[in-house]
Amino acid sequence: MRALAFVALAALALTTVACAPHKPAPPPTPTVIVSKPLRSKIVDWDDFVGHFEAVNSVDVRPRVSGYLEKIAFRDGQLVHAGDLLFVIDPRPYVAALDQARGQEAHAVSALANAKIELDRAKNLLGVKAIPEQQYETRLATQQQAEADLLSAKAAVAAAALNLQFTRVTAPISGRLSDRRVSIGNLVTQDTTILTNITDLDPIRFTFDGAESLYLKYEREAAKGVRRQSRVYANPVEIRLQDQPNYVIKGRMDFVDNALDTSSGTIRGRAVVANHDLTLTPGMFGHLRLLGSGAYEGLLVPDEAITQQQSDQIVFVVGPDRKVQQRKIHTGPLVDGLRVVRDGLGADEAVVIDGVQRVRVGLTVNTKAGVITKPDPGASPTPADLAPPASAATFADQAG
Repeated sequence: MRALAFVALAALALTTVACAPHKPAPPPTPTVIVSKPLRSKIVDWDDFVGHFEAVNSVDVRPRVSGYLEKIAFRDGQLVHAGDLLFVIDPRPYVAALDQARGQEAHAVSALANAKIELDRAKNLLGVKAIPEQQYETRLATQQQAEADLLSAKAAVAAAALNLQFTRVTAPISGRLSDRRVSIGNLVTQDTTILTNITDLDPIRFTFDGAESLYLKYEREAAKGVRRQSRVYANPVEIRLQDQPNYVIKGRMDFVDNALDTSSGTIRGRAVVANHDLTLTPGMFGHLRLLGSGAYEGLLVPDEAITQQQSDQIVFVVGPDRKVQQRKIHTGPLVDGLRVVRDGLGADEAVVIDGVQRVRVGLTVNTKAGVITKPDPGASPTPADLAPPASAATFADQAG
């Protein structure tokens, strides 16, 4: 019996040991890559979307009425001021000029006769052969003849101008649109649009800026940050829709005198050289305007930044290898790296790879990484040019 009891107790002990829970092994310590934030001189730029427009655009209208006789250009042709564009049938105006010249000749003859009569009357009046009233009548006749001659000369000049206006010439240099009227059609003085011409060099870039940016420029001007008041003559850089870099150079030349109350924006304008005539009115583009002086900034990859509700944070590893977090305020992109305005120390070890594996207070192993330094000569790419809806500012390295 004792032997059986002993065996039973041994079996129960073995069962109890077998059923006892095993304590799980602790997870391995995660390894993350850390680096100090990159320090660099930063210049902020403000980005605007706008379009090009001609400095001058003229609707070409006839200055006399008549039937169109000739078209002397090709649609879309480049012309210089004074080049012949259209010819209106000149024959009625040639006849009108001949008639005006005939009336001028008649007036010349009438004036000559009036002078002779006046001289004769003056001699007769000297010997009391005619009354003074008759002399005054002939004097008035001469004066009337002089006025008639002056009027006739003016009629000749007007007729000559009308004949000249039958040749419609380009008022400015630029590129023509297409012809709006065909040969043989009647065109009406100062009414019919024959074509349009726009000058292309230089060309303007027009855009609308937010009230907040306008106020920033005004305050910077008041503090003496800018050399000139507001943004006049400040350099600008422009890129087209298919260009990755800002290769078009220009300068500001106008800011409107009032904000649009419906949109809260103000109109600005830059002028750009267009020697090769590749820029066309109506073409859209991005303009960047210098938004700040150079300042020392910290740069980290966007992948190192996480969003916690409305806060942006980065994880840093302290000397004790424990993870901490820093609430930061970010700025624009510089060649793919995000500007950190405040909240992060220049010597802190930022987790740049493995962010998804860390939490505050966790002990980690670290490997040293390097935040790639941007090319100083590179410009922001289109992917970098998407600031938040509440801002229109991005940055670049100072040269």
